[in-house]
Amino acid sequence: MADLLRQGATLTELACPACASPLFRLKDGTLWCAKDEKKVLVVKEGADEARVTSSIALDRTEAVLMDKVKEIQEKMQSTSDTDELQKLGNALSSLLDNIEKIRKTKKT
Repeated sequence: MADLLRQGATLTELACPACASPLFRLKDGTLWCAKDEKKVLVVKEGADEARVTSSIALDRTEAVLMDKVKEIQEKMQSTSDTDELQKLGNALSSLLDNIEKIRKTKKT
């Protein structure tokens, strides 16, 4: 918890719904439970729970795709085989297209 405060997080009056530990607000506005090491979302009464759940799923999918982009970049740097580079380039293009689609979906 002290590390979070040193990094600029602020302690909030909110408690984690899972463990009742105090929540911190990170610099980017994210609520964080230091004990569970998880992001916490607050859903206001009457809010569309399905929309919030969908947003979480899109965030997770985008993170997975970004990890795959990094893996492909590493493979591209280590190979000189043109056929392999073409396959990796196609895979990279597909991943980037999907990331763009996710980002557009999240804006709506």
